[in-house]
Amino acid sequence: MGPPALGARSAGGRTAGASTKDALASPADALRSPMPLPPSVRRIVRALFERPPVLAVLGAHPEPYRPAHYVPAYLQDHGATILPVNPRYAGTPIHGTPCLPDLATAARRAEPLGGLDAIVVFRRSEALPGHLEALRAARPTVVWLQQGIGHAEVADALRTDGIEVVEDRCLKVDHARGLGF
Repeated sequence: MGPPALGARSAGGRTAGASTKDALASPADALRSPMPLPPSVRRIVRALFERPPVLAVLGAHPEPYRPAHYVPAYLQDHGATILPVNPRYAGTPIHGTPCLPDLATAARRAEPLGGLDAIVVFRRSEALPGHLEALRAARPTVVWLQQGIGHAEVADALRTDGIEVVEDRCLKVDHARGLGF
């Protein structure tokens, strides 16, 4: 058996033929990870951030170590208005805004701001059918299902309604990749 092919992963996860400095050593290296940014996702990210977007965050969480907290914090730091949505934490300030009980309340709150540009979802895939009607009624431009979240039937139903859907991708990472942060 010969040497591994260039680019093949060894048992330790390193790429054969790559030096130690090429290994993922920092969070910035994640931007060079093997999960490429498709042109359609790049287009959606750029369109969302042409002006400061209004984002409802379904499943927002007050704990800073949770992705449902630090991803919206990053987006807020980059100009987004964040409307946290989680009935469990309704009224609790998250990112300086009282958490809202449902998407209908978030949609009403977003009306004077021009409506919801996107709903960023931090809910388990199996919970998505229970949110379908609320997602439809909120009429966002985009529903962004965070990394690890997807549901073909829900995504198809939203697309049929003219809502763009991104599944199984992190908006924080794709924003950094798509806009060069």
